[in-house]
Amino acid sequence: MKNTFKAITGLSAIAAIFSMASISAHAQTNTIDAQDSGFYIGGNYGYLKVEGEDDFDDDKDVWQGVAGYKFNEWIAIEGSYIDFGDYGNEIAGAETDGYTAAIKGMLPLTERFSLYAKAGQLWSETDYRIAGISTNDDDESLFVGAGLSYALTSNFLLNAEYTVYDTELDADEAFNDIDDTNFETDLKQASIGVEYRF
Repeated sequence: MKNTFKAITGLSAIAAIFSMASISAHAQTNTIDAQDSGFYIGGNYGYLKVEGEDDFDDDKDVWQGVAGYKFNEWIAIEGSYIDFGDYGNEIAGAETDGYTAAIKGMLPLTERFSLYAKAGQLWSETDYRIAGISTNDDDESLFVGAGLSYALTSNFLLNAEYTVYDTELDADEAFNDIDDTNFETDLKQASIGVEYRF
């Protein structure tokens, strides 16, 4: 509950800051010259739901750094580093971080608003803690996501995004001598973020 409150408070603060920036930018001009191609960087902060038939169910904050390249107003490629944090309980817990690569498709709705969807792969490393024993394991999994983007200026955007990672936290690979440790878990991320286009 405390982590959920922190996430909501953080998201509200970021949204308030960019809402004020948006009002200021809108007051200056009603039109923008959007960057249709080139490199961009950004960051996301939000809420992570760890969901599965295991002891790892939890709600956490998630942080993500993003870099990408837009070929045109429709298509981009994107990579990121993401920190899912730690989750679970005192008996069984895990901590996951990793890297992603994705293809991103964008659909402009207005001069400032656009929808986007992405699909790609997550390469992750999970540190497990089970009954006082610690080890780690690597995993590769697919993910899909979708979001709404708002251009504050031609270079600066605000994004709201929802992503599902089809992970398998399979502790059987990490603990060969422990039974019943197959944790199939989905990581569901809801976040807002900023993007700067060069």
